[in-house]
Amino acid sequence: MHPLHMTKVAVGCQALPQLAQRQAARIAAYAGAPAVPAWTRYLPKRAEELVGGSMFWIIKHALIARQTILGFEQVESDRGKQCQIWLAPELVPVFAQPLRAHQGWRYLEAAACPPDLDSVGGEIGALPVKLMRDLRGLGLL
Repeated sequence: MHPLHMTKVAVGCQALPQLAQRQAARIAAYAGAPAVPAWTRYLPKRAEELVGGSMFWIIKHALIARQTILGFEQVESDRGKQCQIWLAPELVPVFAQPLRAHQGWRYLEAAACPPDLDSVGGEIGALPVKLMRDLRGLGLL
């Protein structure tokens, strides 16, 4: 059985390098932790199925990268009770796939996941997300 995945908007990020910088800052802030934290309000009901799956990040209405989900933890913060999602530090670029932005997160079945860019090969990974999206819309990728 394939693990379940989830999508989440990278709020405030305009491109993959910004997300990478944000994740690097979180790694530095949580020095000693083996993972990168992300937060959401509620613990997913299917949390056990998500462990081992990926968090796919949405930037400018496209899935652009993923991180492996290592686990979940409910924590108290100044905002009240929250769910901390622990992610592997490696940010893996994926073949940009259009997806509407949404609040919070959504489940993503394995069959709907875009492939990693390194599995696509060639120079495609160097193209800007908008150009990849436009080329894909034209059926050229």
